[in-house]
Amino acid sequence: MLIYTESSIKNFPLVLTGLKYYINIITNTSSKREEDDEMNKEDKLKALDAAIAQIERQHGKGSIMKLGDSGKSMNVETIPTGSLSLDLALGMGGIPKGRVVEIYGPESSGKTTVALHMIAEVQKRGGVAGFIDAEHALDPVYAKAIGVDIDNLYISQPDYGEQALEITETMVRSGAVDIIVVDSVAALVPKAEIDGEMGESHMGQHARLMSQALRKLTGIMNKTGCTVIFINQLREKIGVMFGNPETTTGGRALKFYASVRMDVRRVETLKTGGEMVGNRARVKVVKNKIAPPFKEAEFDIMFGKGISREGDILDLAANCGVVIKSGSWYAYNNEKIGQGRENAKKYFMENPAVMEEVEQKVRDFYNIDGTQQEEAEQPVGEE
Repeated sequence: MLIYTESSIKNFPLVLTGLKYYINIITNTSSKREEDDEMNKEDKLKALDAAIAQIERQHGKGSIMKLGDSGKSMNVETIPTGSLSLDLALGMGGIPKGRVVEIYGPESSGKTTVALHMIAEVQKRGGVAGFIDAEHALDPVYAKAIGVDIDNLYISQPDYGEQALEITETMVRSGAVDIIVVDSVAALVPKAEIDGEMGESHMGQHARLMSQALRKLTGIMNKTGCTVIFINQLREKIGVMFGNPETTTGGRALKFYASVRMDVRRVETLKTGGEMVGNRARVKVVKNKIAPPFKEAEFDIMFGKGISREGDILDLAANCGVVIKSGSWYAYNNEKIGQGRENAKKYFMENPAVMEEVEQKVRDFYNIDGTQQEEAEQPVGEE
């Protein structure tokens, strides 16, 4: 309960005057602070402009810019893999341009086949491709059967690891090459090991070689838009009782620098009348910096022919309902196209126009345009 006395009522005008005085002080202080902030902001912008001008004088025009003013597309351009199901698993319609990609897996699982299909896709689009054959095992007849233009494929068979990576760096720096495949990391033997005695220990040299090469390559790859695919082999760690004992060669650097890592495995042997005609391969995307990882794709790799495009499209079409599977029969547009998967594949081979029509419907259903989609650039996936 407030009690007003005669003296307090008389002093009320003085209290109001004091309040007005303090309010004016606070208002003037805040407005002055805002003016100071504006001046500081202008000074900061002038200092930033001066710093940018100095950077451009020292390092050239375009060495620093706002991302929105760069004039570059915010989307990541991609290279198709030659397998529609693998393009779908990668989430971007293929592997990213200007990045490091690693393909690893057991022997004879289809690693080189997948890489050669990527080369063929680049060449179909007028691009230039290189192949660093460190294993000295490239089969040109098989590469041609897959669709590689071997007459215009630049190939190098280096003597040692440093030479292979120097050739790769020179080709990337040229800015004229779109894709380079290094087959394989395990075969990039350091020169010191080649010159040394058999049985001599060279601890850590291979990993150091890869780490140095990747540090030099990643920056220029991004500027030139050249994709480098490293094919890698598997080894087993000694004494691992729990967990996966498998590991890749060349140390940990490649795991960090790779934007996409794919694990290729053979899951089934395909037979026709008791004769082996191919393998069923499963590819797991274990790391993906441009789309969600851990997706899988399965497709047929036929001996002497490469990835079966007909089988790949048939499987995806059956999954999304473009082709109806009832029992062992496959039907398209209410018309039976074959009993059994092999007969349906044969129908597609004999009717390429129908296969193209089915493929387009599958692309529309899964929203695969074969070029590029919206980027989701974030470090996702695990080694």
